[in-house]
Amino acid sequence: MTDFKPTSNTIKETVDHASQTQDPWADIRPYMDHEVADVLARLSRDSELLTALTRFRLPRMARWAPPLARALASHAVRREVKDVSTVYDFQMRIASYMERMIRTTTDSFEVSGLDKLDDNSAYLFIGNHRDISLDPAFVNYALYLAGRDTVRIAIGDNLLKKPYVTDLMRLNKSFIVPRSARGKRAMLAAYQQLSAYIRHSITVDKHSIWMAQREGRAKNGIDRTEPAIIKMLTMARRNAERQVAFGDAIAELKLVPVSISYEYDPCDLQKAQELHDVDHQGSYAKSEFEDIQSIVAGITGHKGRVQLRFGSPIGTDMATPDEVAAEIDRQVIGGYRLFSSHYLALDTMGDAPELVARKALTRQDKERFQARLAGVPEHLRSYWLAQYANPVKHKAGRLMG
Repeated sequence: MTDFKPTSNTIKETVDHASQTQDPWADIRPYMDHEVADVLARLSRDSELLTALTRFRLPRMARWAPPLARALASHAVRREVKDVSTVYDFQMRIASYMERMIRTTTDSFEVSGLDKLDDNSAYLFIGNHRDISLDPAFVNYALYLAGRDTVRIAIGDNLLKKPYVTDLMRLNKSFIVPRSARGKRAMLAAYQQLSAYIRHSITVDKHSIWMAQREGRAKNGIDRTEPAIIKMLTMARRNAERQVAFGDAIAELKLVPVSISYEYDPCDLQKAQELHDVDHQGSYAKSEFEDIQSIVAGITGHKGRVQLRFGSPIGTDMATPDEVAAEIDRQVIGGYRLFSSHYLALDTMGDAPELVARKALTRQDKERFQARLAGVPEHLRSYWLAQYANPVKHKAGRLMG
């Protein structure tokens, strides 16, 4: 009998299989503490990250002396993270930047409803989606201020086109939602893995999660939950227990709707452009770095007042994904804060004037709104106004379908 001599490929396949058996979510989960040092070392050498940083912070040097600019950026990255050895350390760095961002780009940040949730329980927070990075960042900051652990964040793989972006997101406790898998079988396997990870996080790790109620931001200001997401969430329990009641599969996840409301959206103009192009050209062509630019714009742009409202856990009295989606919508819309920008947009459109809370509008509110509207090109104004006006109509039950 001929002796079997394993090749390097068979050894690698065996190691990979063993690794996946021990850690079935290794390719989608957030990084763990023991991985942090290697990831940070890799980031400090990543040429794409260093180039992006120099274009943002050292634009003239990046143009005339790119190697020197990248060397300075690498030194700055290493200096910034020299004492970071755990995920918690990394998030504490982020907390300091969040504090500065809130101080410089918002007029206020208010949180309600969190005090009604158990400090020691893990929840699946599912919220409306207006900003790529700030929606979960504000949730995390609210939890941090309350002395609670931060969430693991669901992020679509469509946003992770650069390795350094993936590393940064996974350091910040993000896990990957598959959107680029091809074929029904591949998509089913990917969503089963995702469902199992989410269930494990809530029921075994006792670690809360944040995810959006829909794929992509609500660019028209209309917040609606995709029932398909609810169906995905119950896959793991229903695969494990074929006879389990749908309501029980939902209840064990301790699903809590979350409403986030911005008085002004730093990306409102870009969203209006996208809606305009879809209407007039049939599609919108996203530029290579547009998602990253949207993240930067969201962080640095003025937001006015921001409110975050946590709802109540959804119980066992749900029979279908559509019922759960409807309950999430009810709580999200009910908890949504209408600001002066919303009423003034509706008033400017001349639509449903009886819904405009005129007594609540100050001269300062009107002047600030008009100054912002003045910067919107004429062909985009209807789309820009609609994304602020629609929440008023939605809350009043005037948006159907």
